[in-house]
Amino acid sequence: MDQQALRQRLLTAPILPLMLRQALPVIAVLLLQTLVGVAETFYVSFLGTEALAGVALVFPVVMLMTMMSAGGIGGGVSSAVARSLGAGKTKDANALVLHALVLAIFFGLIFTAAVLAGGPFLYRALGGSGRALDAALTYSRFVFIGSVPIWVVNQLAAALRGAGNVRIPAIISFIDAALLVPISPALIFGFGPVPALGIAGAGAAVTLFNSLAAVVLLWIMIKGRGGLTLKWAPLETHLFKQILGVGLLSAVGTFQLNATVVMVTGLVGLFGADALAGFGTASRLDYVLVPPLFGLGTAVVTLVGTAIGAGNQARARQVAWTGALLAFGVTELIGLLVALMPNLWLEIFSRDPAVLATGALYLQRIGPMYGATGLGMLLYFAGQGSGRVAAPFLAGTLRLLFVIGAGWLAVVRFGAGLPTLFTIVALGAVLSAAITAISVSFQLGVRLPGLLSPLLNRKSKAQTVV
Repeated sequence: MDQQALRQRLLTAPILPLMLRQALPVIAVLLLQTLVGVAETFYVSFLGTEALAGVALVFPVVMLMTMMSAGGIGGGVSSAVARSLGAGKTKDANALVLHALVLAIFFGLIFTAAVLAGGPFLYRALGGSGRALDAALTYSRFVFIGSVPIWVVNQLAAALRGAGNVRIPAIISFIDAALLVPISPALIFGFGPVPALGIAGAGAAVTLFNSLAAVVLLWIMIKGRGGLTLKWAPLETHLFKQILGVGLLSAVGTFQLNATVVMVTGLVGLFGADALAGFGTASRLDYVLVPPLFGLGTAVVTLVGTAIGAGNQARARQVAWTGALLAFGVTELIGLLVALMPNLWLEIFSRDPAVLATGALYLQRIGPMYGATGLGMLLYFAGQGSGRVAAPFLAGTLRLLFVIGAGWLAVVRFGAGLPTLFTIVALGAVLSAAITAISVSFQLGVRLPGLLSPLLNRKSKAQTVV
């Protein structure tokens, strides 16, 4: 499908079916990547507890880089490409691919240098010592020498998603995973002429296959077979601004989210190991919800960006609220279910009464607010698509300050218990969602009477192409 035909479909097709077609391949890929991560952890477990602990120390840093490259700066790339194509600026859309590649190399090198130089200090600060620290440094070294390929893959995939092409990134990810699952243990334990590399083999496998995926994506985009063409052109400041104007704040926003979780974990830790285990077990469900929300969010970025570029604000508004209300409904249903029957989730991991008690308390307080989290996250993606993320970023900042400030005062200063702390966390989610909803509503035009129309009508009058 050429760019004009794809643009026409993104601007005129019924919103909800189109959104789901764009989202489902991304969701499938994210779930597959989660399973691959589980498989890698399983393989490493045979190397001993120290190796497993070493990988655990590196995992948060890898996740931070992934979130920044795919959802942060990558969100800026998707938004810029979608807005350019929506406005009919094919030349700019193609030029943005080169600019995204330059940024991928730049940020990838920064991560490589920062982690190789600061890794020993960072992993010690996270509690690493002895053989676990040695394992972390070895694994980290082999993963982060491949930072540039990881960034290249995520930036080019983001550009393709911004153009409405989710098929090619999904196919490459599936092939990559199918190869990684059997070859990773071959590098770890050795196979035939391949020597056993141990923990280094696990890191080398990640770098090897991201490098392969990067080469394949570069070849596809140089040939122009993904709807966008990568070719040399003079670098332009305004195109970098289009990406970074959205991407930088979005990247910092991913850091805010992780910082909130880390700080809350620290406060829960004051109540002892059982409380920490219960909180950790229950809050894993929060992360399980991220792949489907991110997948749906990438579709919203593309559709909102294309509509904004075409000057069709009414369709952008309908796309935003369609995604937000769908996310709200699904996450709220899950939240209410686990609030009423928390052991459905908790007993998968533990049967310890003390762990179950804390985990149930968390889910009973946080579960009913899952809908707010889903709604806020999808409207944040709508803000990315529209090219304006300052207000959603402010919402995340206020959430961080509120949860940490009020949580610290309640627990440390006034001696409040876990019920109060978890209630504060829940209120923080509602506060962030409310601010995001209000700000995005005004950005896209407030039309509350028609709020439910995207879900009730398969095709609206607002789908006229401008």
